[in-house]
Amino acid sequence: MVAGNTTNRTKARRDVAVWDLPTRLFHWSLVLLVAVAVISAKTDRMTIHMLAGEAILALLLFRLVWGLIGSQTARFSDFVKGPRAVLAYAAGMLRGGRGGTAEEPVLGHNPMGGLMVLALLGALTLQAVGGLFTSDDILVDGPLVAQTPGAVVAGFSTLHRILADGILILIGVHVLAVLAYLLVKRDNLIRPMVTGRKAIPADAPVESPKRRPAALALAVLAAAAGLVAAVVQAG
Repeated sequence: MVAGNTTNRTKARRDVAVWDLPTRLFHWSLVLLVAVAVISAKTDRMTIHMLAGEAILALLLFRLVWGLIGSQTARFSDFVKGPRAVLAYAAGMLRGGRGGTAEEPVLGHNPMGGLMVLALLGALTLQAVGGLFTSDDILVDGPLVAQTPGAVVAGFSTLHRILADGILILIGVHVLAVLAYLLVKRDNLIRPMVTGRKAIPADAPVESPKRRPAALALAVLAAAAGLVAAVVQAG
């Protein structure tokens, strides 16, 4: 009887609100827009490609600001860790754990996931900004090409083409990691990014992360979109 009660306590779980709505909408909107940007580039629909790139840039500016003033799990300070924390997390996974403990489960991005987030955000931001200065020397110029020295345009154009493949590689690694967590670690990272909630042990001493108002996120997004529109119009 005692053993049975212990088993029940071990299996008992509760849902905790992890991701706020602005962060989830950012994530899936970025997925959609990156797909549109890739497909439109491959099919020579450059007007759509450039519009998608401008929308991506606005989203990324929003995310960079939200990473500083947003909800707890969205903040860079919550998941950007030093090398020691990353290595300790990786060692815990190699020992057969999840990198966290039953007493203190990781609610947001784990230290290794945080590195992937930084890599993707950095690469996508560089790609989106570079697109403003990129030319194919035939028909399509970014909005700031006319105001930029030719050598700079040539450099950004080359970087834009090379980085496109690098971003696809990073996305592939990210997807494989999520699938590995799901199939090997039995840790579903997709559900929390859809529903905003994550199942953790019922007795884990963890509270729901603090959230910032959605109205603040909307104001940040509007400011980011306005800034991108002003830059494009200036070109």
